[in-house]
Amino acid sequence: MLRRLRRNPLCRRNDLVQAWIGLVLLLAAPAATPAVMVLVGDAAHRHYAHAAQHQAATRHHTTAVLLQDARRHPEPGSAEARKTRYPAEVRFTDPHGRTRTATADVRPALPKGSAVRVWVGTDGKITDPPLSPGEVRSRAMGSAIIAALGVHATAAAAYGVTCRVILRRNLAAWDTAWARTAPRWTTSP
Repeated sequence: MLRRLRRNPLCRRNDLVQAWIGLVLLLAAPAATPAVMVLVGDAAHRHYAHAAQHQAATRHHTTAVLLQDARRHPEPGSAEARKTRYPAEVRFTDPHGRTRTATADVRPALPKGSAVRVWVGTDGKITDPPLSPGEVRSRAMGSAIIAALGVHATAAAAYGVTCRVILRRNLAAWDTAWARTAPRWTTSP
């Protein structure tokens, strides 16, 4: 790309335009990336922090009772068994004081009648806990990283579209030039 910027009698104006656009995009994308990451990361952090506050206000932690034995893990006592949760039927009281039955994820091998803690929404359904500060932070960082990739993808797409347009213009110019030149080559003197 940079060799197109040097003086050359065979270099067309389209080649210079393509090279300059490529150079500008090559410099602009990395320069714009930090600003875009900060803007998108901040907006995402505010969004997820607001969502976490809303979730904390509309969800509450309550005790539920197992209505059946929870499944046993194939490897009891393993690190995997401590992290694994199995669905089981539970009974709990919703925020309006009604007794409900639902399926919740519980630790393996809990016997029937065991008490487990579950999160319940205002609609009385079992739900996930509110977003933690770490989850808010990681989602904001993920959004910022995706935005950074988007800047570079946009720059690459812009360069690709520019190359395509310039190629079409070159082909059209070559067709026109050939239309003028072809009669001199194909007719006999």
